[in-house]
Amino acid sequence: MTISSTERKIRAGLPIVRFMQSYIPLRVAHWILKQGMARVRLDADVIREAVSADGVSCEWLIPQNSSTEHVLLCLHGGGFVFGLTPQHLQTGAYLAQKMAMRILMVDYRTAPDFPFPAALDDCVTAYLWLLNQGIGAQNIVVAGDSAGGNLTITMLMKLRDSGNLLPAAAACLSPVTDLSPRENLRKGFKDPLISPKAAKFYSQSYVGNNDAHNPLISPVFGNLRGLPPLLVHAGEDEILRDDAVRIAGLAKSAGVDVRLEIYPRMWHVWQINLTLPQAIQSLDDIAQFLGSHMGACDHGTPATGRD
Repeated sequence: MTISSTERKIRAGLPIVRFMQSYIPLRVAHWILKQGMARVRLDADVIREAVSADGVSCEWLIPQNSSTEHVLLCLHGGGFVFGLTPQHLQTGAYLAQKMAMRILMVDYRTAPDFPFPAALDDCVTAYLWLLNQGIGAQNIVVAGDSAGGNLTITMLMKLRDSGNLLPAAAACLSPVTDLSPRENLRKGFKDPLISPKAAKFYSQSYVGNNDAHNPLISPVFGNLRGLPPLLVHAGEDEILRDDAVRIAGLAKSAGVDVRLEIYPRMWHVWQINLTLPQAIQSLDDIAQFLGSHMGACDHGTPATGRD
């Protein structure tokens, strides 16, 4: 397969991002992201609107002529330590237009100032807020990347165990599903984007003083029974490919309708690079998958997920 010039260019810049994740102080990174969020430009057809979902900071992305009855709830990534980024807003805007649907981006609290369960609690609160706004659970779908993929699955587990109505479907992009110490994970493999130093910092910041084997921290140790249809995308060239394969296998064993796609040569959350053909391919597949389940099934009788 021919590698596009865009792919070559983006891949050449990955070592710089990898270095920045490992060595730029968190407070400096937060400042840089804040400046970017203030300047980010979205398509003129998409309205960006700040909203408080029962105290949780969120942003609506509203495309022209979008449905008022359907919502995509987006849980961003960022190692649990970074908030919303311009790239996440731009990716969300693409999905909003593709699906002709409003998107609620959850700007949950981040570690290390707010370790587990703060981010998870905020995501659950935002979802329940949507229900309280009169949006039917069967008309809500969820998508999350990286840490947001973790929060997508753990949110579904927590909602299920609390007896709440579940959304129609969910998509996870390069989800991190095991935050327990793993010294021999893909031994000898060098992730082009995420360094071991950064990964360790992210995990420790979120886990805090809690047990990393808690299923609501590392869903691979939990029961996935009763979750709605699930789509999992991961890149061939990323350390978290094994997390995606593992969680998809566990979901299938639990009877979940799950589909796993591994994209050749792709790195962690390549979907935020909208000039990349594989990003559009992945996002279009996610939009089709989520849209096909919207309103199609009723999860009004939640499974307990308990033995």
